[in-house]
Amino acid sequence: MLSRKASGFMLNIAICDDEKYFRNEIRGILEKYLGAEGIVCSIDDFASGEELTDLGIEVQKYDIVFLDINMDQMDGIDVARKIREKSKDIFIVFVTAYIDYTIEGYKVDAFRYILKNNNMLEGSVKECLDSIRERMAYEVEQKEFDFSEGKKTVSLERILFIESNLHRLIFHIMEDSLNRYTVYKTLDDMEKELEGKGFIRIHQSYLVNARHVNGISRYCLVLDNGTQLSIPRARYNDVQKLIAEYKGAI
Repeated sequence: MLSRKASGFMLNIAICDDEKYFRNEIRGILEKYLGAEGIVCSIDDFASGEELTDLGIEVQKYDIVFLDINMDQMDGIDVARKIREKSKDIFIVFVTAYIDYTIEGYKVDAFRYILKNNNMLEGSVKECLDSIRERMAYEVEQKEFDFSEGKKTVSLERILFIESNLHRLIFHIMEDSLNRYTVYKTLDDMEKELEGKGFIRIHQSYLVNARHVNGISRYCLVLDNGTQLSIPRARYNDVQKLIAEYKGAI
């Protein structure tokens, strides 16, 4: 059964700012708020946009990114664009000294702008977190799977691809790292279950999440994490068309 409810086991948060003072300031506010609410969290600091974007597909493990706009070299808007190439689900919160980027922020679907040099910083961060928690209660599309490893609710966006192997399906899922889970079902049945959710059958043995297709050429499809999957000649033109249609629609 599909659900719009996000699981509450942990919030994974990134803070990206080239000023250590503000990284520590935001971290302190987050730890105080989340601790008082009894919410388990993991918070990682990044001193530059390059450091964060170098994670590649692994940036998907974060639920929320607090992001400075005015950083040296790669600014926050460019970092946000890179994040959006990997995930539409992450809540991007700009923490900045200047509110001059509203239009650009709209383009990357920024959730909030919070002013740094503001005596209301703590209150602004808390209000932002309250709003995110409400939004997470219905925005993240998930599905529960009865894996051999146990029942698990998974955000559909985090599934890279599903592989059929010896009468079982192997799910390749990006969590804190790339993990694999198995279920005894046919790929035909799973394709029907995920119909209309952005998954494309590229091979008798592969059902791919179109969100994570990085490129396609010469009967080979490349995913965001570098995984290469073959496409039979008979399916190649259809797969190309479906990927192009999906990319054009998002």
